[in-house]
Amino acid sequence: MDQDDFLRVAEAAIHAFPEPFRKGAATVLLRVEEYPDAETLREMEIDDPLDLTGLYSGIPMTEKSFDNPAPWPDMVTLYRQPILAEWRDRGDVDLADLITHVVVHEFAHHFGWSDDDIATIDRWWE
Repeated sequence: MDQDDFLRVAEAAIHAFPEPFRKGAATVLLRVEEYPDAETLREMEIDDPLDLTGLYSGIPMTEKSFDNPAPWPDMVTLYRQPILAEWRDRGDVDLADLITHVVVHEFAHHFGWSDDDIATIDRWWE
C-alpha cells in the first residue's frame, strides 16, 4: 500500500466513526508520512523510528477554549513504514485493520483520552 492507499483507509475509518465523533474529527488534518522525523522522535524520547506508528498533534477537545484558540490546526499523522513493519512482524492482522486501529487510537487523543484511558478498553498489543 502506498501513501494514497493508507490515506483512503484512514479516511474510511474516520467516516465510520459514530456521528458525534465523526463531527468532532472533521476539522483534524490527516497526513501520512513514511517515518517520524528526528525532532518528533527526540521530543517523544523514542530511539527507534519503527516504534511510532501514529501521532496526534494539537489540543484535545476536552482542553480547548474559545477564549484562547489554538494557533495551528489539530493533526493526526500516520507513519507508513512503522505501520507496515508492525503488520509484517505481527503476521496475524489485516493491514487495513491495523491502519484503522492507529487512526482510532490517535483520534481518541483528540477526544481527550490518555494512553492509559485507551489501554483500559483496547488491549491491541496482546
